[in-house]
Amino acid sequence: MTQTRTEKQKMLAGELYHAGDPELAAEAAAAKAWMVRYNASLGTPAAARRALLRELLAEVGEDVVIRPPFHCDYGYNIRIGAGAFLNFNCVVLDVVAVTIGAGTQIGPAVQIYTADHPRDAAIRRTGAEFGRPVHIGRHVWIGGGAIILPGVSIGDEAVVGAGSVVTRSVPAGAIVRGNPARIAPG
Repeated sequence: MTQTRTEKQKMLAGELYHAGDPELAAEAAAAKAWMVRYNASLGTPAAARRALLRELLAEVGEDVVIRPPFHCDYGYNIRIGAGAFLNFNCVVLDVVAVTIGAGTQIGPAVQIYTADHPRDAAIRRTGAEFGRPVHIGRHVWIGGGAIILPGVSIGDEAVVGAGSVVTRSVPAGAIVRGNPARIAPG
């Protein structure tokens, strides 16, 4: 007997899926409603904002700070370690797992993408998309305006220069900058 996988199951597995599926559309709408509340919370104490984060995100460590406005697709695929900091206006497209390690500092307007699209135009025309997870290690510093592309891992204690576009994984302790981001000369 063949079992049909739901679009959500396909999405979470990193397979081609359709985001317009009613289950996914409802979850995205719930995340949008949550963002309205969260993004209106700038004047509330950090502890109250952390409580809001715990309503939606998969994991929120102690003393995590995310300054509103903050935007994501679903939220339930985001895990953030203790003491991590995301400055104003960060965007996380979390169709699959996004992990941000403890003590990581992320500048304003950083964009983290897991959502990707088929390279074949015929498949793309069907509306199918897929995701590749992003992993950011512990004590990483990502400068403002950087873009982290799908499938990238950034090792512990690495530094990503402001405005960089990270297209490939970054080794632990490395400093990268530019578009595309490359290891900075020593």
